[in-house]
Amino acid sequence: MKQENIFLFVPNLIGYARIIFAFIAFYFMPTSHLTASFFYLLSGFLDAFDGYAARALNQGTHFGAMLDMLTDRCTTMCLLVNLAMLYPESALWFQLSMSLDVASHWLHLHSTVVKGAESHKSIDLSGNRILRVYYSSRSHSIAHSCQDIPASSASPSGSVPPSPSP
Repeated sequence: MKQENIFLFVPNLIGYARIIFAFIAFYFMPTSHLTASFFYLLSGFLDAFDGYAARALNQGTHFGAMLDMLTDRCTTMCLLVNLAMLYPESALWFQLSMSLDVASHWLHLHSTVVKGAESHKSIDLSGNRILRVYYSSRSHSIAHSCQDIPASSASPSGSVPPSPSP
């Protein structure tokens, strides 16, 4: 029986593209907010399609799930670090957000393993109304993709913030 190369599955190729677009976004974040925003949004937009492709093509793998989760965490961290540099007076809040993001996802993944569940997305939705709405909503994929819209592209006043001084 022929062994398939899971690293070349379509959802994983989409995941690799997300990583490349995220790196481009991070490179441009300090200097070109519009270019960074474009590539960051493109990376986030593709996040909605890797899971869909995995289900549609029956190419879901543990590697793909971990690639997706790690890409989500890393892109969020890099965005928050950039925001902390742009808005140093709010750095504590960005650091707390990073800590909460990593800790909550680690705890969720660990509890999934302890329960013996097949996936971190296979959870009992009956006991938690917030999770039930989050995971059962049809707009979840689009909302999830838009959750990380880069605030670095505009300040609260709507103007582009100045680049930080070296």
